[in-house]
Amino acid sequence: MLTGTKVTNNQFSLVADIGGTNTRVALARRGELLPETVQRYRNSEHESLDSVLRRYLADKDSMTCPGACIAVAGPVKDGVAELTNVDWRIDLETLAQATGAEQVDILNDLQAQGFSLDHIPADKLLPVLKGSSDADVATRLVVNAGTGFNIAPVFQNDGTVLVPPSESGHVTLPMRQEADLQLGHFAAEAKGFPSVEDVLSGPGLERIYAFVGGSKALKGAEIVAGFESKRDPQAIKAVRHYVRLLGEVTGNLALCYLPTGGIYLSGGVNKALGPHLTELGFGKSFHDKGRFSDFMAQFSVQVIMDDNAPLAGCASHLSRT
Repeated sequence: MLTGTKVTNNQFSLVADIGGTNTRVALARRGELLPETVQRYRNSEHESLDSVLRRYLADKDSMTCPGACIAVAGPVKDGVAELTNVDWRIDLETLAQATGAEQVDILNDLQAQGFSLDHIPADKLLPVLKGSSDADVATRLVVNAGTGFNIAPVFQNDGTVLVPPSESGHVTLPMRQEADLQLGHFAAEAKGFPSVEDVLSGPGLERIYAFVGGSKALKGAEIVAGFESKRDPQAIKAVRHYVRLLGEVTGNLALCYLPTGGIYLSGGVNKALGPHLTELGFGKSFHDKGRFSDFMAQFSVQVIMDDNAPLAGCASHLSRT
């Protein structure tokens, strides 16, 4: 992070969420996102992030923002991010020059989700499992399934929030059942070894659909539609297999991090399947830990239905530094 003069409460900050296809930019004040300022830009229409940010600020009468924080869909190391789905390299110096900000930072998008949890409207959280823990200050966990799979543990202590980076989507897929072992072999044919992300993501759902005998290649949204309409038996089978594995992996992660403050599912696939997780047995799979099954009952699970969460997380993080 580059830090000059700290942003004051009355000044605007610039926040952005850079995905593989689109970039969304907005303003924040006092650590809170201003939703009415959100604008979306197609990455393919801009040669760099600089172009996007300069255009946004020009549309705002070339306003000055002392602080700027962006979230990127990819790893961030030493203040540098290189996106995998778009040929952009982003670093702190470039961000400072493009925005004129003295206080700048770059976060992984899952880290931004972690910082957003206290700023998501209640009506944008879809309950899946109630849980029994009522800890006010406790570890929380974001589990994202979209284009890829990753997590963000959120640690709290005396008002300080820490969201370390992670690449948990690349751990080996758990295979408790014969069908999972066969799916693992199927995924390994294309990827070399069966990772969680190879199965629990948009492309992963498409892979499961092919594995269960889908008659043709379908996109994730088409598979979900086939499930919801009840017209595609292979889509129903694929979605059920997906949700069982999602519950199992999320339960494993709960035992790793003990997120008594709650688990938050994010990402496009989780949002699409969120209304169906209960009927599909997510809870049964999540709790299925033998003698630890009762222990699992303390963890609540909710789906983040707020597209603005990464932007809100950037705003919150910037106000804390």
